[in-house]
Amino acid sequence: MNIQHRINGNVYFITTTVVDWIDIFTRSVYKHIILNSLVYCQQEKGMEIYAWVLMSNHLHMLVGVNEEIEVSDIMRDFKKFTSKQIIKTLQQEVTESRKEWMLDRFEFSGRNDKKIKNFRFWQEGTDIQEVFLHDYFEQKLNYIHQNPVKAEIVNEPHEYRYSSAIDYAGGKGLIPVTVV
Repeated sequence: MNIQHRINGNVYFITTTVVDWIDIFTRSVYKHIILNSLVYCQQEKGMEIYAWVLMSNHLHMLVGVNEEIEVSDIMRDFKKFTSKQIIKTLQQEVTESRKEWMLDRFEFSGRNDKKIKNFRFWQEGTDIQEVFLHDYFEQKLNYIHQNPVKAEIVNEPHEYRYSSAIDYAGGKGLIPVTVV
């Protein structure tokens, strides 16, 4: 697939971060809520994922959407759903040693926001940058896949399980991606 053909103003580099940079995605149960929600967005909302990485406290993605859908609407729904699911799971978790501390931080963060009932899981807003240029796409693709290497989690990008780097190395990752 010709990347120049794919980048037509409907491709976005997205970053969303957990409040207070809390490292909640160190446990698989929370990671899989994110993965399942991303697959749902692909299947039901028409989001095409080109690259992604889920770090301990944030998510980076390169995604495409068709012209009828606003990426901000997809991300709003994604964040609302994942926030509720993660908080619910955290409340029920009996082995989470940081449970009370995390719930307190999420509650404190949402306390003064009239749009939120009890907890804020994701930081306010989502960084959404439209991608127009091939070079910018390549730069962000490399940035996404190098994130776990720079964090010294793995030596090579394709070794990190919660990323699309394995797809770009010829393997099959945890969620479907469109390799360009």
